[in-house]
Amino acid sequence: MGVEVGAQAARSRALAVLRIRSRALAVALLPAAAAVVLLVGGSTGHLVGGGWDAARWSVSVVGLLVLLAAVGVALVVVRARPAMTPTVPIAEESAPDLYRMVRDLADRLDVPAPSAIALTPDCDSWLEDRTHRAHAPPPPERHDDVAGVGGSPHRRSEAAPVLVIGSPFLWWMRVGELRAVLAPVVAGTGPSAHPDIASARRFVQGLDAAVAVASAGGRCPLSRAVCVGLGWVSRLLLRSCRGHAAEMERGVAAAAAERAQAVDYGLRIVAQEQVGLAYAGWDRLLTRVALPAWRMGRWPSRLDVGVVAALTELSRRDRLAEGFASRLGERPACDLLEEPGLVDGAVSLLAARLFHGGPAESGPDWSPVEWDEYPEEVVDRTWRTNAARLHRVLDTLGVRRTAETAAPGSDGPTLARVLDHLTDLSASTTDPRPAAHGTTGAAEQGTREDGPIPDGDHGHPGQHHADHDDDLAGTTPRGAALAAGLSAQLAREEAETAGPSTPAAAPAVSPVAAAGPDTALWDDRVLPLFPLQSPRTGREILTDHITAMVCCAAMDTAGASPGLDWLDGPSLLVNGERAADLGPRVRSLVESGDPAPLRAWLTELGIRPEKPVRLV
Repeated sequence: MGVEVGAQAARSRALAVLRIRSRALAVALLPAAAAVVLLVGGSTGHLVGGGWDAARWSVSVVGLLVLLAAVGVALVVVRARPAMTPTVPIAEESAPDLYRMVRDLADRLDVPAPSAIALTPDCDSWLEDRTHRAHAPPPPERHDDVAGVGGSPHRRSEAAPVLVIGSPFLWWMRVGELRAVLAPVVAGTGPSAHPDIASARRFVQGLDAAVAVASAGGRCPLSRAVCVGLGWVSRLLLRSCRGHAAEMERGVAAAAAERAQAVDYGLRIVAQEQVGLAYAGWDRLLTRVALPAWRMGRWPSRLDVGVVAALTELSRRDRLAEGFASRLGERPACDLLEEPGLVDGAVSLLAARLFHGGPAESGPDWSPVEWDEYPEEVVDRTWRTNAARLHRVLDTLGVRRTAETAAPGSDGPTLARVLDHLTDLSASTTDPRPAAHGTTGAAEQGTREDGPIPDGDHGHPGQHHADHDDDLAGTTPRGAALAAGLSAQLAREEAETAGPSTPAAAPAVSPVAAAGPDTALWDDRVLPLFPLQSPRTGREILTDHITAMVCCAAMDTAGASPGLDWLDGPSLLVNGERAADLGPRVRSLVESGDPAPLRAWLTELGIRPEKPVRLV
């Protein structure tokens, strides 16, 4: 009963949308119809003389212009390509078991099977209508017939939507859990097959795409004027349809959820718990593990494998589920893919593009990294790069490399130099904002060891992440000046490396990764679409750089090594165990200028801050 109610509500709202389309067409035809009446009246001798001739010509011209404008708007709405979610298409040949499971599910729900399956690097699943693609230029040839990526034209129905599955679900969930999660999604193909609902959706999507086309504007005044008119009409119609379209989608969702109630209901409750767990682990893996690699120009090529490791560790630490070991004994959903490694690589590259804005192909400054290489290739390199930046800024501020009482040969980059600089004036608790403008110590003099500082090199917090005075609150004056210099230096480096992020056509490297996401469906100029983190404050940047310097000193003087924690990202391993108590000691130095906790920690582990370290 609930299925019929929801479907009926969706159909009634779809008809309301189509009525708006019909009214718009009637309004567009009205001047032309009036012109026809006047022309016919003149030809029969009824509407002649007086002002009828002038009215006939004026109405005819207006009717023709309105008709041409209506045809133009209609062509743009029909042919415009709505924004599509970037995905990695999965061919039936590369995942026959997955297609078979989805078709069996559709048969059990008595709905049409999806036309194709695609993966997204996110913890969500949905149906996506891509019928507008039939009216647009086809995607590049390399997407069509490559094994493992292209579709199966003889097996798909173009009228049915595409099933988009979150890739973390495939690797973390068991087959039965994935089936239960997809049941209400697949059930949505039933209402989608209704002609009225499908037509209403295409109309609304076309209007949305037309608004995007109009917003792009034109190069000449005439084209800009046309775009203004197109945008005005499209927005007017879209506002008229908005309420009905929203109610239509609610009805479709209600009908699909009600229809799926009879399929694996008990298992779906358990599967929903795994959805929340997968989302938590995926978010943590991206922000704490993948993001440091992306910032270094490396993209982890097995993100979905990493989320399994992260969630396994999370379950082990927090004891989130009893019987966890028995659950892992069941068949994972990624076994439904013929080559899960290739698919994982393609999804991982797409994730890097969506969340960070990396290029479409690998190169000298953008290459994949395996998990076993991550500590050396990402963690070690990140720490040494940050430490080198820290010392460059200290040089800019005119900070001495060694103390007057230091031993000969110790003029290299040392942790002691950082500690001594931040410890000086540590008793001061004054407002750090004057120091943020470079008015403390050597920064106040505006000199380097080798000469004056150019105006463009002054570290001002407004140049980068720390563009508010509050970003430097809670630090000492010297710490604020150093944080401002680091922020400015990072801004310059990011501006210099912005060019390599420009997407380029990817050569055929592997069956899946070469074709990657359906690039014909999205605009690379707006990447990243989903940035992971808000900009860091100056204090956070300073803390990260001092932590990196401490880790470099630990590796070079005490035999420590870089490591990877699946939940917390880069970590320092001392005697094979993670050093988890470093953060509070660094914050004590940054926020209050008190080096005592950090120096005690260094002494306890045998780390020698006066020894030079190797930097990148």
